Amino acid sequence: MASLLAELVAIPTENPPGRNYPEFVALFENRLRQLGLACDRIKGGSAGNEDSAPSLSVSFGQGNRVFYFHGHYDVVPAQAETQFQPQRREHFLMGRGSADMKGGIVAMLYAMLALREAGAPLNGQIKLIVVPDEETGGARGSAFLAKQGLLGTNGAGMLTAEPTSGMVWNGNRGAISLRVEVFGKYAHVALQHKGENAFERMLRVVTQFQELKREVEQRATSLPVGAGESPSSILLIGGQSGGGANFNVVPEKCWFTLDRRINPEENLSTEKARIIGVLEKCREEGIRLQWQIFQEADSSGSPADEPAGNALAEAIEEVTGKPAQFCICPGLLETRFYCAQGVPAYAYGPGLLSVAHGPDEYVDLGKMCECAAVYARTALKLLNSRN
Repeated sequence: MASLLAELVAIPTENPPGRNYPEFVALFENRLRQLGLACDRIKGGSAGNEDSAPSLSVSFGQGNRVFYFHGHYDVVPAQAETQFQPQRREHFLMGRGSADMKGGIVAMLYAMLALREAGAPLNGQIKLIVVPDEETGGARGSAFLAKQGLLGTNGAGMLTAEPTSGMVWNGNRGAISLRVEVFGKYAHVALQHKGENAFERMLRVVTQFQELKREVEQRATSLPVGAGESPSSILLIGGQSGGGANFNVVPEKCWFTLDRRINPEENLSTEKARIIGVLEKCREEGIRLQWQIFQEADSSGSPADEPAGNALAEAIEEVTGKPAQFCICPGLLETRFYCAQGVPAYAYGPGLLSVAHGPDEYVDLGKMCECAAVYARTALKLLNSRN
């Protein structure tokens, strides 16, 4: 497991921009075939470049009922190229994507291999779906497969291996993410009175969003959240920003991002309208700007006491000796694509949320083995139940 994970981590599948996707899939597909598992490659690129973002579907077992394992192989950009040089330190493996979530993909694969080696009877099949583009909304991955009707068919349940820090995420916040560009007029610093400063105009726009942020973050979800997490609704201003040509030039264009995370009790359309309302008000005040929505998705959730949730909870307690704890994910989850098809969907993985996306990302190999056992037992319980 550690050897395979190191191979996968070493391929820098950074997203954005979506690097090395075909290389990752070619390696993983080759390893699957060496292990004797049937897999299908699903093309998911743009017209004329259809194989630039492929997905894989790996099946084990027979029957109409399907328990879906689901994982994404893209990773957020690294802080340094050395993060793609995996390092083994005792029972930890360091590297970008080890926790989020290549370690989880490997654990799901080995759950399938363990069931095969044990000759375990399955009244149905496990299908592992491995996709790109999760970190930027899933356009060429899960969203594409959902439009093709390739997610959730005959689904008895779904499990994704996100870094949940030992919790089960049975719901997620919605999201709307935008890039806002504010325009001015170029001028040399000596003639700044003839220019129009886009940065100063952008500050006026940001000030109005700070008012909205204060109001938004007074709301809180009534659903359980993880330890150290906030129940408050979220508006992040300026996760990314930029602009200007040089220090001695009046900037003619500046930009920033907005990331609104919406609790299940809130309405996506309403919150989107409030954001657009602020932007339109700024336009009315004479600020030239434009915006682009690059991510939009509603919240979703599955009850903890569905058959799939019960099977997962029982497996967790059997393997870890501790009762399962369910809570809402602080961000967006690809469980939403399965929930939309009426498939109960949950996240449970070996990684820690606190190190995912960070400079010192790692996964505990012991937790990977533990999760593989949980995944295998969950599949056995669910597919052999009468529900």
